[in-house]
Amino acid sequence: MSKLAIIGLGKMGTSLLEGIIESGSYSADKIIVSDIKLDNDKLEGKYQGIKMTTDNKEAVKGVDVVLLAVKPQVMAAVLDNIKNSLANKLLITIAAGLSLASYQKTVPDSCRIIRVMPNTPSLVKEGISAFTASENASKEDLKQVKSLLKGVGEVVEVKEELMDAVTGLSGSGPAYIYMVIEALADGGVLMGLPRELSQKLAAQTVLGAARMVMETGQHPGELKDMVTSPGGTTIRAVEVLEEKGLRGSMIQAVKAAAERSKELNN
Repeated sequence: MSKLAIIGLGKMGTSLLEGIIESGSYSADKIIVSDIKLDNDKLEGKYQGIKMTTDNKEAVKGVDVVLLAVKPQVMAAVLDNIKNSLANKLLITIAAGLSLASYQKTVPDSCRIIRVMPNTPSLVKEGISAFTASENASKEDLKQVKSLLKGVGEVVEVKEELMDAVTGLSGSGPAYIYMVIEALADGGVLMGLPRELSQKLAAQTVLGAARMVMETGQHPGELKDMVTSPGGTTIRAVEVLEEKGLRGSMIQAVKAAAERSKELNN
């Protein structure tokens, strides 16, 4: 089995680490983690057998795969620190808005790069991660990244030119859905439901509706029509949502986020 280094143990890095352990894609003795704010006492009890360090250079020596789970604004400094140790390694990065070309300017030519856009539901193992790979990445590299990411949810491969759209949809999308859940819950409270009950009803309704789309394979419009009886309550609500421009607003939100992702990369 190859060895893995994870640099960055924020929320997403920790989530990926736990998913990797739970899925069994790497055993603890094949993993080393590095974070400048590493709390050894806290983590050693939780992740038995995993080597831990605050030195990124030490972490990447002797490993085959490096997973960068650091923020875009510190990526340049992190890469500059470890670039001389990345020859012939697979580099996986989850930083938003940074193209494959931006990494290739820094790392050795023999370094294979896979760019990933996960989303925050990965924290509860219900995420979806899209990835794109450099031309020198092998089929084994692609298999490797799928194995790493499956522990936190679904995984899809896309062309790099689609990554900004992915960012606008699934990367930023949880925020839109949290707003929908909050608004539904507020509507329930307006009509007399207790806050806790209203939020539970709203969240489970969104979760159940999403599962219906995933498991039935039916178009969302078809599923909507199953709920909208002639002259009933739902079609009256749909009329209001259409008047207020719900669908158009969602479409424009995805477009705006995707365009902002493109700006950040440039």
